[in-house]
Amino acid sequence: MSTTSTAAQPWNSADLGSVVVMAWRGETPDGGIPFLLACSLGNGPSGPDATADAVRHLLRGAGLSPAGRLVDASEETGPSGVVVVPGAASLTLPGFDAQFVPPPKWADAVGERGHVHLVFTTRPWPSGAEPGDLATLDAFTSDQDTLRSAAHVLLPARTLPTG
Repeated sequence: MSTTSTAAQPWNSADLGSVVVMAWRGETPDGGIPFLLACSLGNGPSGPDATADAVRHLLRGAGLSPAGRLVDASEETGPSGVVVVPGAASLTLPGFDAQFVPPPKWADAVGERGHVHLVFTTRPWPSGAEPGDLATLDAFTSDQDTLRSAAHVLLPARTLPTG
């Protein structure tokens, strides 16, 4: 579930359509890296091209550039970040909030790293593919056009204690 701010915006937030957030853990020699993919389903009322423009406006409004370069904001104390609680997580950017259910290994990697690598792409999720389909996720996040048209940012992540 995601929400966008209704504050005055120079673009139509309805053109975002449905935005999905998918979490996975990537393995490296240094251990697991918690990744997040955020993208529209391309189902906004004005079609996929308008969706891509709406995502660009959202990202720029959040101070991010969809230029494919990694920005390290993991030490910043601003409004952007991820909060993880047992069985759930929340991504917050200026003008955008999304709640999602992460896999347990992803949450473990967040606890180890203290940050997540967000890939918020202007490309819509492939038409007809189910969000969360692992083969589609792998192909989509490996595609150079997807990566070049995305904001890549290391965001701070907090885990809340269970009690």
